[in-house]
Amino acid sequence: MSSSEKAFYLTTPIYYVNDAPHIGHAYTTTAGDVLTRWHRQRGEEVWFLTGVDEHGTKVERAAEAGGVTPQQWVDRLVSTDWLPVLETVDAANDDFIRTTSSRHIEGVQRFWEVLRENGYVFAAPYEGPYCVGCEEFKLPGDLLDGEGEYAGQKVCPVHGRPVEQLLEDNWFFQLSAFQQRLIDHYEANPEAIQPQSAYNEVMSFLRQGLVDISMSRSSVGWGIPLPWDEKQVVYVWFDALLNYATAVGFGAAPDTTEGKLFARTWPADVHLVGKDILRFHAVYWPAMLMAANLPLPKKVFAHGWLLVGGEKMSKTKLTGISPDQIIDHFGSDAFRYYFLRAIAFGQDGSFSWEDMSARYTAELANGLGNLASRATAMVGKYCEGVLPSAPAVTDAEVVLHDALTAAAAEADRAILELDFLTGITAVKSFIDLVNGYVTEQAPWVLAKDPVNDDRLHTVLYTICESLRAVAVLYNPLMPKAMTSLWSQLGAEAQLGPIGEQRVADVGTWGRLQPGAIITKGDSLFPRIEEVA
Repeated sequence: MSSSEKAFYLTTPIYYVNDAPHIGHAYTTTAGDVLTRWHRQRGEEVWFLTGVDEHGTKVERAAEAGGVTPQQWVDRLVSTDWLPVLETVDAANDDFIRTTSSRHIEGVQRFWEVLRENGYVFAAPYEGPYCVGCEEFKLPGDLLDGEGEYAGQKVCPVHGRPVEQLLEDNWFFQLSAFQQRLIDHYEANPEAIQPQSAYNEVMSFLRQGLVDISMSRSSVGWGIPLPWDEKQVVYVWFDALLNYATAVGFGAAPDTTEGKLFARTWPADVHLVGKDILRFHAVYWPAMLMAANLPLPKKVFAHGWLLVGGEKMSKTKLTGISPDQIIDHFGSDAFRYYFLRAIAFGQDGSFSWEDMSARYTAELANGLGNLASRATAMVGKYCEGVLPSAPAVTDAEVVLHDALTAAAAEADRAILELDFLTGITAVKSFIDLVNGYVTEQAPWVLAKDPVNDDRLHTVLYTICESLRAVAVLYNPLMPKAMTSLWSQLGAEAQLGPIGEQRVADVGTWGRLQPGAIITKGDSLFPRIEEVA
């Protein structure tokens, strides 16, 4: 990363380590990975952060029940569950933050010292409801009346379980001081919370008024000690949110490696979050940053829930599906494609094996995969594996030239706005057009008479050049398959690695030169057996 250029800095939430990863977690990471790979292919510097949140009551209790220390408990979970899932979904993150790491602990303590010095931290008793599942202090209005075995009790709307009543002497953050500043900021920068429904929700919450919130816990031992009060630990959310700053060197001297990283990355360009943690990221977090006189993130984007049978994906309700269950069957590329193609990012979406299988077969195996297979096979059969020139261009080819220019521009526009579905659909529509072109031009018929050689060669070149562009546009989405396609087209030898191709150049027709060595490789998307 160059020292002067601001990197495009994107974060996922740091996932709570006590839950095993399910496809809801992988969905967020995949979206972040596709967006950051896209920015890299635009020639931008990028920093992509993910990680895990390891403190709090849930971890403390689970470790105790398991007969190990909390540190032993989280170390095992990180190594066996959380790090492997990044490889499973093919994430190319630049960093992985753990809240038990020394860089994070030191940064958190430094940050809260600053807020205390700035006059935004004070001591007071806390009495009220707390959901251990959410690790969240609840407002009475947040709770629902319990039913069945929980009748007569107040339950968390997320977990459906009774909350605990706390009475502690804690330290508080003066959140109320930032109500109007936050309202003013978001009115001036409405794009800072997306989608629109999320913006509306946050503004409504802010206008109801903010109350000061406990920033510490005195009854929890597993956390980061307050530097000025060793009997208390930082409230787990006010520890976890700071990962976005501590991971990139918050508090380090400007002339150090960490300090230079902070200067190149901060503020974050995009915080990707699930909509259930929007309030923490769009209210508490920017208020904390205001209190520390730090620039605010440019955008918080709250995506929807993945639903299975109408239920939000979660371990609590037994709807969690692990990413490997799907990826072992369909592959990581198809996983990445399906979840960003089938669901409008920002809205809730339902997952089903049947829908994924149908899209895999129609759009990947029979669509793009079959096109690539036919193209490479025909160049092998009719041109001895050498890409011919295109001496007989007609209106049919010009239509594809223009369609590619439009598809590349539309994909770039949409993906930069996190509208993955529209961006992917633009490329898919181009693929459909090329498949239609193959059917209409029927190169296998042209090949029967040498008098048609110029036309045959033009058609074969046009198909392969179209696939060159598709490979680049889909590379952030399906890097394994597109790297294979790139190699089969002989593009690596001519144009260099696929990851170095630029989005700005992809719509320029004729980049793949005649003479490229075309090879028919393994099927990009092998046909698979139906799930029983």
